[in-house]
Amino acid sequence: MAVVNGPGRFEEAVSAALGLSLLTLWVGKRHGVAVHALEAFGVAFFAVLAALGLIAPEDTIRWLEMWAGELSNIALAGFAVITLLIRRPFTLAYAKDTAPPDIWEIPLFLRINYVISAVWAGAFLVSAAAGAYEDAVLHDNGNFWFGWIIPLAAIIFAGAFTDYYPDRATGESTASWARIFDWLPVFVVVTGVVGWVSDEITAMLGIALIVVGGVGSAVMRKVFPDEPAKVTDFA
Repeated sequence: MAVVNGPGRFEEAVSAALGLSLLTLWVGKRHGVAVHALEAFGVAFFAVLAALGLIAPEDTIRWLEMWAGELSNIALAGFAVITLLIRRPFTLAYAKDTAPPDIWEIPLFLRINYVISAVWAGAFLVSAAAGAYEDAVLHDNGNFWFGWIIPLAAIIFAGAFTDYYPDRATGESTASWARIFDWLPVFVVVTGVVGWVSDEITAMLGIALIVVGGVGSAVMRKVFPDEPAKVTDFA
């Protein structure tokens, strides 16, 4: 929703978001995955927006075209924060899908999910703040940096943290914390290429980003090589 939404695109954005939410439920059901609160929340949230798109006056639709992306990220952040406050971090349900039941109540298992859920809440808030700055300050809906790059970087970081942190917290990996940023050099290269090709940035800046990303990737591989895993008891 946050990516597609913009002036004149509210109906398309909310339809895409609702469709993807329903598709997530359907694919999960086909694979025997239980429906979690986040998926149900997403369907309900986008269904409400879709209904507003059908019945709301033009002024409301124009307001939603401007701010629906930020509302989506704020809603997700709020959902994540509420699950933390009620001591049921939303990532816990996903972790239980793959973790054996005998570790579900272990303090470390719970703490890992508190931390990961908090990181996702922060990523949603960063995305919302970037979108708000884009619309309220820059008045440039679809701004390359604040509408695309910063929100995407926040979400990718949260995903990388989710992948890295459990093994680090349990001692199954001794890899450097810098591994959380393994994706960054490639992201910088892609930013340079896309920005240059789309004329969102100058050719000089695009080339500079490509070079910096390429050098950064080589440096990451040299300075932070893979470290052998250290397997320990989860408890």
